[in-house]
Amino acid sequence: MATPRGRFPHVKVAGDLIFVSGTSSRRPDNTIVGATADPMGVTDLDIRAQTRAVLDNIRDILQSVGADLDDLVQITTYLVSMNDFGGYNEVYAEYFDETGPTRTTVAVHQLPHPHLLIEIQAVARRPLR
Repeated sequence: MATPRGRFPHVKVAGDLIFVSGTSSRRPDNTIVGATADPMGVTDLDIRAQTRAVLDNIRDILQSVGADLDDLVQITTYLVSMNDFGGYNEVYAEYFDETGPTRTTVAVHQLPHPHLLIEIQAVARRPLR
């Protein structure tokens, strides 16, 4: 997992609830999945690759406390542009169907790095044992 860019945890367990902080496609080495720049500085940003990486990062975070994506009950997604909603929604459907977590998607002015197109925060429940 990438080191948080502030003084907060990736995950917090409170009773039967698991709260996942806003998660991006940033890798532990601070590179960003779905973001490339050529030698002239022209960037290529891929919402599908970033969405997939964010959901995989959330899976890793949940697994660190004994949960998984199936335990999610609510997701809030922040997109820098609603023009990316289609690509985001397409990848989201690879992970969840209509029985998945509740979801809210909003547009935001910007995220902590100019190459980030998406951030997701989530709430899960502890798995029933």
